[in-house]
Amino acid sequence: MLSVPKIFNALFVALTPRQREVVSGRFGLDKTGEGETLASIGERLNVTRERVRQIEKSALDVLSKKIVADTACVQIFARSKKQLKNAGGAMRKEAFLNQVGDSVEGLKENHLALLIEASHEFYSYPEDGSFWPFYYLNKPDLRMAVNFVDGWIGFLKDHKTKILSGLYKPHLADFIKARRIDKNYAENYLSISKKIHTSPFGDVGLAEWPEIKPLTTRDRIYLILKKEEKPLHFETIAKAINEARLGTSTALAPTVHNELIKDPRFVLVGRGTYALKEHGYEPGIAREVIQKILKKHGPLRVDDVVAQMSKQRLFKQNTILINLQNKSYFERLSDGRYRVREA
Repeated sequence: MLSVPKIFNALFVALTPRQREVVSGRFGLDKTGEGETLASIGERLNVTRERVRQIEKSALDVLSKKIVADTACVQIFARSKKQLKNAGGAMRKEAFLNQVGDSVEGLKENHLALLIEASHEFYSYPEDGSFWPFYYLNKPDLRMAVNFVDGWIGFLKDHKTKILSGLYKPHLADFIKARRIDKNYAENYLSISKKIHTSPFGDVGLAEWPEIKPLTTRDRIYLILKKEEKPLHFETIAKAINEARLGTSTALAPTVHNELIKDPRFVLVGRGTYALKEHGYEPGIAREVIQKILKKHGPLRVDDVVAQMSKQRLFKQNTILINLQNKSYFERLSDGRYRVREA
């Protein structure tokens, strides 16, 4: 089995003591594992930042010649490039290191960073706002990966409703087929994207969607009510948020209640119980809801009003009857039906 200590001891023989110190510091090859800046190394060695940069460059020039002639390094590159090729030319760092590291004792990201920088056998993409850090074989493979991810993100934005209805996988399968890309390649490409996210409930979509990655208490409330598809008491909502681990801190019932009151997406349907407006629940007091029902369906008997109200509120029947008796707003017809009194 290949061994990183042996490989680097053999490579560093060709360097001067100062070159070894600079390279070790820059790539974090000491016990700390943290790379140093040009300025911090220069201060320690009592030289300028520019001089440290020159020493680093000269060391990499020496190492580049040693690496291409080193049997162990050649084997590492061969295995690495094969792994990347099998993944479609791009692979997230964690997954790559787990697989390649199995055959190279002690291999870490900083060791690989030095080998890549000195040899340019393949490349490393640093973490940014859109992607996790990953390795790629060449620029064409990089473009292919990025273009696929961008294309799928654009599709998701245009088909949010369908995706959130449970159709992520079939749509992705069709998208992959249309792009004529291997399924394993596509999965690797999507794994490097920060914009694709899986919710605590297993739904996949864009991280910017509150249904997928809720960042605020209101969004977490929305997700719970969306998944439950029924009215819930605010204390039950707080408990569900905590059980699903939707936030880093504990959701408190009073805080949840305050957010429910402030957001028009949530409708009070009973004492302390809320539902989503998008599920068909209308805001307003009992009288206002009865008025909306009668205007929509026309005159109704008491039982029919109660039946329609049960879809909107958790009011007791007596509450509905008392409101219907208010002659300022409702009129009882000769056949026993009620209608909204005209002004």
